[in-house]
Amino acid sequence: MSKPLVVVKIGGNVIDDDDNLTSFLKRFAQIPGKKMLVHGGGRVASDMAAQLGIPVEMVEGRRVTSAETLKVVTMVFAGLVNKKIVAGLQAENCNAFGLCGADGSSMLAERRIVKDLDYGFVGDVTAVDISAIESMLENDMVPVFAPITHDGNGTLLNTNADTVATELAIALAMDYHVQLQYCFEKTGVMLDADNENSLIEEISPDEYQILKEDGVITDGMIPKMDNAFQALQNGVRRVLIGHADNVLLNAVGRKVGTEITRDRVNN
Repeated sequence: MSKPLVVVKIGGNVIDDDDNLTSFLKRFAQIPGKKMLVHGGGRVASDMAAQLGIPVEMVEGRRVTSAETLKVVTMVFAGLVNKKIVAGLQAENCNAFGLCGADGSSMLAERRIVKDLDYGFVGDVTAVDISAIESMLENDMVPVFAPITHDGNGTLLNTNADTVATELAIALAMDYHVQLQYCFEKTGVMLDADNENSLIEEISPDEYQILKEDGVITDGMIPKMDNAFQALQNGVRRVLIGHADNVLLNAVGRKVGTEITRDRVNN
């Protein structure tokens, strides 16, 4: 029988605030059993770029990554932020190990094909090798994965952290019973982003398409939802989208947020 594994992704809303991050890491460390954390870089990369006089260009929430920007996001994502998280988990007696896609060649990507916009050194995932990650998990380590990938020819690439979490969860679902959590600052997926009481507790692909067409689900939530359904269609057993404060509750079987199950997807 496959072993349970919790894969958690956190974004800038957690990383940007030291108190929020410390609180989150305390709860994450308490998750029983095997677990893995995937993180973005938040505002830190943009602040660092500004200090260095490097323009920050965002299109629909996605960072356009010039050669100079790539240096910054690699420094921040795979360096400062990754090691800050690892150190915070070690302080909670959680034996974390930081890595990115180049380590153990865990995640290969190719530079995004130019269509309407040249995203620069942004990578779309082409292959995942979980051998190094599985070795860590089986030795009771907790992988902490930064969203930097590589092309196999010496070039690093900036890859969306939600996509990284999804691709890792899918690959790990071959050997584990995977639950994927996307943690951010909202309670979950909302009918009204400004009304915490408008939580959508469960959502199907058909319902999602209607809400997207009606403009209820927009912007950064769309790629998150697309990733969720992709994960469930490729072996991941359960996906939860919700507030970072509830990471432990969801990991131990409580449902606090928006849940999408594989059975729901297949119905």
